[in-house]
Amino acid sequence: MKVVKEVCTCSQTPTGYPDHMAKTKTRAGGTWTEARFFGFVRSNLRLLSRKWPPVHAAKNQARRAYVGENKRQKYEYQCSDCLAYHAGKETQVDHVTPAGSLKRFEDLPDFVSRLLCEAEGFRVLCKPCHQKRTNNANND
Repeated sequence: MKVVKEVCTCSQTPTGYPDHMAKTKTRAGGTWTEARFFGFVRSNLRLLSRKWPPVHAAKNQARRAYVGENKRQKYEYQCSDCLAYHAGKETQVDHVTPAGSLKRFEDLPDFVSRLLCEAEGFRVLCKPCHQKRTNNANND
């Protein structure tokens, strides 16, 4: 079976893209594309979510007093996957239901409601377990 590539005969934009594929810069005074704009919004919402009180409540539910040789460490946190205890620096708070994507205004309400969920919507994972879950989610 022979694959035939269609050649676009549209006029070219100054950036070299055909007119129908041009990355139109409609945001921030004509300097940002839609993708850059929504990337900016998504990134800043994620930064905001780090200060969301239920994130800290979820982490506090997974902690216990540390009893060990390191006098500077006060607490340790249980990973919800491997059930081992880890120092605070070795843990991350993960969404049970992924926040999803934000590529248009219609996605905004659902994205924000999943991103800023209550404490039951979060779980504490050690860094290796979080990386495994993230890789599995990205491969699906």
